[in-house]
Amino acid sequence: MPTQLDKDARFLRAVLAASDDCIKVLDLAGRIDFISEGGLRGLEIADSEVVRGRPWVDLWEGDGKTEALAALAAARAGGNARFQGVIATAAGNPRYWDVQVSPIIAPDGRPEAILCVSRDITELHAVQERYRLLAGELNHRIKNLLAMVSGIVNQSLRGPDEPLEALKQRLADRLQALSAAQDVLMAASRHGADLTRLVEAVLAPHRVGQRISIGGPLVTLSSKCALAMALALHELGTNAVKYGALSRNGGHVDVSWRNEAGMFRFRWQESGGPPVAPPQRRGFGLQMIEKVLGGYFAGTAQIDFSPGGIVLTLDAPTAALAEG
Repeated sequence: MPTQLDKDARFLRAVLAASDDCIKVLDLAGRIDFISEGGLRGLEIADSEVVRGRPWVDLWEGDGKTEALAALAAARAGGNARFQGVIATAAGNPRYWDVQVSPIIAPDGRPEAILCVSRDITELHAVQERYRLLAGELNHRIKNLLAMVSGIVNQSLRGPDEPLEALKQRLADRLQALSAAQDVLMAASRHGADLTRLVEAVLAPHRVGQRISIGGPLVTLSSKCALAMALALHELGTNAVKYGALSRNGGHVDVSWRNEAGMFRFRWQESGGPPVAPPQRRGFGLQMIEKVLGGYFAGTAQIDFSPGGIVLTLDAPTAALAEG
């Protein structure tokens, strides 16, 4: 007739076999006396004899080993401890564990062994890490965007006196260009914006018929570079509609770029518009294009007011395009 002790032992074995947690019993020196079936599966160990008698802290590296030593000391003193860390499985796969360590108390009230229960939280940790990275990227983009908005407002207000409605419209148009850039950034991955899509989005209001041609290889811009490019394209497009190639029938704008020997070369060229002369005053748009655009791309931006049409050239290191 099975005794209650036999029943309890079978029940305990069934619970340990069914659990996916890594359950270990350590002696007071921290050596492994027992490891559950779930622990063997989690650590990808075929035979418990591989780790039996091995110091538990040797499974850990770096900060995990320091945490494990502290947890053992707490358990020997009769306390509990909890920490998280990484252990590589027998197959070399890193797993992230949430670990609880507590003493097993003898009848005399003193610790006689140590119970260690580890839960595999690798997937949860990966999600948390992705969230942290995305939150950092979002914070970075917001700071870039706010810096750009602040510059737009400050420079616009420093211009010559003009009716309030005209100033409001000009600010609204510039902010709309930034909004178009943000749409492209949000539609793309967190790694950046596709230049072709960005150019098409910002210039969409001016693309009537075949008057603007866009072409170049696949290029991905960081959020910082994308915002600067969007605002520059908006200024160029607006100027072309008011005074340049797009202000009369037959005018044309060619937007192109290429990568050449480690350099990114961007070009905006107008043709077929009214004769061009250098402006008497370099307003916000020109300053933004030549200073901000060149600076954000760690290169040089230059506008040539040739009689046949405005030409913008931007030369920058290809490596700078992805820098945040």
